[in-house]
Amino acid sequence: MAHVLGLDIGSGYSKAVICEDKILRSFAVVPSGGDYKEAVRQVTETALGRANLSFNDIVRTVSTGYGSSMVDFADHIATDIACHALGVYHLFPSVRTVVDIGAQFSKAIRVDEAGRATNFLLNEKCAGGSGKFLQIIARILHITIDDIGALSLTATKPVEFTTACAVFAESEAVSRVAEGALPADILAGIHKAMASKIVNLVTRVGLMPDCAVTGGGAKDSGLVKTIESELASPVVVGDEPQITAALGAALIGAEQAATTGR
Repeated sequence: MAHVLGLDIGSGYSKAVICEDKILRSFAVVPSGGDYKEAVRQVTETALGRANLSFNDIVRTVSTGYGSSMVDFADHIATDIACHALGVYHLFPSVRTVVDIGAQFSKAIRVDEAGRATNFLLNEKCAGGSGKFLQIIARILHITIDDIGALSLTATKPVEFTTACAVFAESEAVSRVAEGALPADILAGIHKAMASKIVNLVTRVGLMPDCAVTGGGAKDSGLVKTIESELASPVVVGDEPQITAALGAALIGAEQAATTGR
């Protein structure tokens, strides 16, 4: 059985997936930090260890993501759009729209019946619609990023933010804290501001059900629920929403290995 390695080297996190003939065998997620090559080494070794494999067992490696060029042993570099589309399609064949909320960018992707990306849009160069915005707000509120989702769902009076720009919203959030607004209400307001930007992308690319949310932002239950409400359409989230692009890369590798013999 052929083992392939898919690597998604993002600005915030690096992800590795090992597949055996298109069957997921192991995965790993580590912070990318300031050294992409070290992140590549760590995430690869972790995924290999969990699969009880050595690098010599890997017949093909495909990389994608912001730091894909740092994978100097990759046999192929694929676009993250194609990888997200294929990875989500593999998990949810009925999905036709993908919303990926990464650390730096958010994307809306249309997917066809074969798992190919047919159209996509990225948010503008602003953290307002990305996971970076959540990290900024978590720092202001002195909470962990993992606590945001559950806390936001307890909101009773969501704060209305007058801007969706991360820079101005950060200043506005500080002001709301000083005014005595509860963290849950601030987070609910932030989620609404983010969801507005994300839904705008989806509307422009053309929403077609089913819709899936991926990326680190998909682990924020409050944000997902807000997006679902703004779309007025249900969304699906995988058990490990951060690894879909790495999974797609591994699946591309598996197809290439089947065609070329390596």
